[in-house]
Amino acid sequence: MESDEVMLTVRITAGERALLRRLAQGHRSDVSEVVADGLLDVLPTLHCTPDAHRLLAALTRPAPCAQTVWLPADLADLLAPASTRIAQTTGVRIDSSCMMLGAAVRLWLGQDPQVLAEHLSTMHEGRPAALAAA
Repeated sequence: MESDEVMLTVRITAGERALLRRLAQGHRSDVSEVVADGLLDVLPTLHCTPDAHRLLAALTRPAPCAQTVWLPADLADLLAPASTRIAQTTGVRIDSSCMMLGAAVRLWLGQDPQVLAEHLSTMHEGRPAALAAA
């Protein structure tokens, strides 16, 4: 059976998990959709050396909570090239898609919550009403 979504588990803090839930509620979506939107927001920035190093720093902070999310397969497939980009920039290879996603989500969530909400609103503006409500 073939699926168009991939299940991944990421390690985050309780505060980050609560923020993800608040963002999801505020945009009438689920946590997986917010994580996918956050990944789309942060992946293009990872070619910059400062952001690549901040992503690695996100991996070193303790993250006691596990959060399972579903990502579109095409989006999950971008985690490996992002990891390669991080390795080229920093010399450190992230071999796990879950670790890469967790670090990217933590980097994204490290922004001001108001900025995150604004980015999500901008990303959802162009969606048809039926998709935005789903």
